[in-house]
Amino acid sequence: MGRLEGKVALITGAGAGLGRAIAICFAGEGAHVFVTDRDGDSAKAVAGEIAETGGQANALTADITKLADVKAMVEAVEDAFGRLDILVNNAGVSRRGDFKDLSDEDWAEVVDVNLQGVVRSTREAMGLLKASGKASVVNLASIMEGRHIRQISPYSTTKAAVAALSRSLAVECASMGIRVNYLCPGYVETALTARYLRNPVIREGLIAQTPLRRLAEPEEIAMAALFLASDESSYVTGEGLTVDGGMSIAL
Repeated sequence: MGRLEGKVALITGAGAGLGRAIAICFAGEGAHVFVTDRDGDSAKAVAGEIAETGGQANALTADITKLADVKAMVEAVEDAFGRLDILVNNAGVSRRGDFKDLSDEDWAEVVDVNLQGVVRSTREAMGLLKASGKASVVNLASIMEGRHIRQISPYSTTKAAVAALSRSLAVECASMGIRVNYLCPGYVETALTARYLRNPVIREGLIAQTPLRRLAEPEEIAMAALFLASDESSYVTGEGLTVDGGMSIAL
């Protein structure tokens, strides 16, 4: 049996990148996965990949900045299973630019997806998570919640907020049988990072700052998410797991 055999999992932003890797990993471990993305075609493609390998998945189109979409997403899970064992709040965006040049609209977009999206999805799913009796919420933060560089102040700010929110919810939700933890990935090769990782100077500079001397693969982050989602971490809540090849502790 897989490590998530019989579990019901919902993953936001699962049409590509880390979300896709987590969805495929969870399905391979026996979970029935709801692959959710605002790009419905991408969600269907990932669900199709899972089905081709014998896994179980449903594709859902949902924009987590829209409450109606989030409610419909949760209702789809409720109609199918009546409970939710695992929620992975993975969807995220970033806007790069000097602080003085970032507009209110830039900030609003990043806050709405990275923070408010986590709030909406978790709040609306609370009843189904409670119905599980043994649920796990895994939020995607980032090493940038505590390790800062120029031109990503909205991203760093919202990821720090996600970490704080996770700790608060861990305390509030423990009596309902819901654990809440968060992941802090380092640099991973995904569409979100591709535009600057293509620059060889930036790429090699980041690798030089990483003790393991390489970037992460999405599947490595997925395995960390698997630990936090599974019963193997049944006594872990309110914690952040850093998966960055040692970058955040290097001098």
